[in-house]
Amino acid sequence: MKPEFAGTPEPPYYAVSFTSQRSAGDNGYGAMADRMAELTAQQPGFLGLESARDASGFGITVCYWASLEAIAAWRANTEHRVAQEKGRAGWYEHFETRIARVERASAGP
Repeated sequence: MKPEFAGTPEPPYYAVSFTSQRSAGDNGYGAMADRMAELTAQQPGFLGLESARDASGFGITVCYWASLEAIAAWRANTEHRVAQEKGRAGWYEHFETRIARVERASAGP
């Protein structure tokens, strides 16, 4: 996967970070991850996504959102809820989700 930076607007906006340690084996994870990225991009209030995973299965995904309401709507999305349950049932050894309000942002070269 080619790393890309999300094109976010001027703050304020929100960031949802999902940090995870994958379990062994794909077990349909790759296809679901692709579908979630596609579906997320279609959600009202979605601003962008950045994601990376290392060879040990440790990963961080940050989704940027216009509002807390947009985040809540995504969390309640039916397909996303199915992915959440599959993650809890076996795709992840551990995960943590955090929501933060972005007050300031800058970029370099």
